[in-house]
Amino acid sequence: MGGKAWLGVWLVWVLMLVLTWPAPVAAQAVPAVQVLREPSGIYMSARLPLDIPDGLEEVLLRGVPMHFIWQADVRRARWYWSDERVATAYRVVRVAYQPLTRRWRVSVGAGQHNELALVGALHQNLESFDQAMSTVLSVSRWQLLDAEPVPDARGLYVELQFRIDGGLLPRPFLPGHANPLGWGASYHISVPVTVAEPGKAPS
Repeated sequence: MGGKAWLGVWLVWVLMLVLTWPAPVAAQAVPAVQVLREPSGIYMSARLPLDIPDGLEEVLLRGVPMHFIWQADVRRARWYWSDERVATAYRVVRVAYQPLTRRWRVSVGAGQHNELALVGALHQNLESFDQAMSTVLSVSRWQLLDAEPVPDARGLYVELQFRIDGGLLPRPFLPGHANPLGWGASYHISVPVTVAEPGKAPS
């Protein structure tokens, strides 16, 4: 087997390890996640305490971009029926290494959970891998629901999922299927919606 073939096999192997990135165990810190209902909408701020999987930086340095998806389902608890889903918001973060400039390009889009989210994405060029991953794992005042209608906070909570999306990998790195079983391991948490205190500056 030639050198390029071995490199391809190695990359696929590392990607399979990365994309089975496990959720944090109970011993890890509780994530700082806050969901506030304000007159202008419902907003989330979060910083997830996930350890970066071994091999992720090396895969990116090889020129393989990675996509990370945040999915927030706003739900209302109902005692007489299954909980109502009020709204769903998506946030897609694409990370790519630029070898010519030796910088990390992070693109953030919303509204879809595929490449269409990145059509009008906001882009940042960062100096280090750590800075890029800090951007991936945190969000500030992400609007989950618009002002109209903004329901009251009674019984409202948000189910947050975070995952690496294997379906958005370049086609040569997909082992047979667009979303193979075991790829894109998900992190999940439920957070109650609280009412912002009048006059208090948002975090």
